[in-house]
Amino acid sequence: SSSSSSSSSSSSSSASASAATTPFVLPERGSVSDDVMRLLISTDNHLGYMGGDNIRREDSYLAFKEVLATGVTSGADMVLLGGDLFHDNKPSRGCIHRAITLLRQHCLGDSDVAIQMCSDQGTNFRGDFRRVNYEDPNFNIGLPVFSIHGNHDDPTREGGLTSLSANDILSAANLVNYFGTSEHLDSIKIYPLLITKGNTRLALYGLGAMRDERLNRMFTKGKVTFVRPSGDVDPWFSVFVVHQNRDKGRGPKNCVHESMIPSWMDVVVWGHEHECLIEPQESSSGYFITQPGSTVATSLVEGEAVKKHICTLDIRLGDKKDDKPLFKLTSIPMTMVRPFIMEEIDLSFCEELESVDPNDPQVGDIISTHLQSKVNAMIERAKDEHDLKDGFPGMLGRDKEGRVLPLIRLRVFRGQHQTLNVQRFGSQYLGSVANPKSMLQFARKKQAGAKGGRKRRLGGVAFDADDTGEFDMNDAGASKARVS
Repeated sequence: SSSSSSSSSSSSSSASASAATTPFVLPERGSVSDDVMRLLISTDNHLGYMGGDNIRREDSYLAFKEVLATGVTSGADMVLLGGDLFHDNKPSRGCIHRAITLLRQHCLGDSDVAIQMCSDQGTNFRGDFRRVNYEDPNFNIGLPVFSIHGNHDDPTREGGLTSLSANDILSAANLVNYFGTSEHLDSIKIYPLLITKGNTRLALYGLGAMRDERLNRMFTKGKVTFVRPSGDVDPWFSVFVVHQNRDKGRGPKNCVHESMIPSWMDVVVWGHEHECLIEPQESSSGYFITQPGSTVATSLVEGEAVKKHICTLDIRLGDKKDDKPLFKLTSIPMTMVRPFIMEEIDLSFCEELESVDPNDPQVGDIISTHLQSKVNAMIERAKDEHDLKDGFPGMLGRDKEGRVLPLIRLRVFRGQHQTLNVQRFGSQYLGSVANPKSMLQFARKKQAGAKGGRKRRLGGVAFDADDTGEFDMNDAGASKARVS
């Protein structure tokens, strides 16, 4: 199919994205009909996260294994990954080995691939092998995987003129179809992957991560162009997968605004943000946004404590020739993600401290005892809410009874009271929780009109610079459920 350039990204179309919400009856999983295209969608897998930790080093791989296995069991036609497949820009050989092993185990096979590419693959992909992997006669691909890069696994230049991502390695091994790269620094032209299944037609757009300020500036100046299929009367269902900051109070120039994405888009898959918000949200421009979130908690903040899900996106042609394609998102809860319990406590409401002088030497012991009681209750809550004994096969880090160790984060608003040595407090929970050194996080609620002093912001709470040594530095820059 030929394509021609649309106007800049702010252009609109008379076609309404709202028509795409028309419900239709979905086939049972594993029996997808010839005219329904099913995508299994996941973002922010962060393979290799906590690779040096004896308790948590397997967490990211187990979650990604579940993603791929669900792609197989759900009858998906393809898996779509929204960036940050790897946690590090230069993942270890062990990490790459694990990624290749998982992809080979779940994505190679004799199953027929029902989707067909009809766009210029030389434009869609880069590298020496510019074609989709399942069309290579030397490989049996049963489940195609398509991926953009994120800010953690973006291409890096290591001498010479070649910039490579870890995704390029998987692409060269013919295990992943890596797309969404841009060769130019002053302008971007995004060509779709045109994919068909029966009468259903998908235009898949992708843009790998780049500096938010630069991309924002390019959008503002009209330097970002989406290329639309041309010469066709029948409609295409348009999906855009992106890995950038969303507009959540981070400053008008430090994100991609919903209004910057063309209104004719049907669904936007938003990566980078780790909080799971799969339920489609209608944007200000009329298209719908789904935010699958991460599959492993990389910051101990509220958004990461939300139950992790992946989803399927089912698309099919409308019942009439000139109908827009229809879609439905189905959320799938993940079962191989380590339980994470997060709560808050305010020492101002601690009865044991009401009649005690804050400077009393015994205050520390009273606070410690009070927090122990709270942490113990959180551990019991994890046991009540999750099958820690039999529900997480293969997960490392278990207590003496064989239960999986949960992640625990207690945010403590201390007021005028002293802090505790977090690592010393956590040492008593070795063998009981997965993160004993970062269980506690001390904070002071910012007073209205307060000025002065160097502050860090975490989840809407002001943290004293003196407190930054009292909590996991992995969280030091995360205001929401994301990794910047």
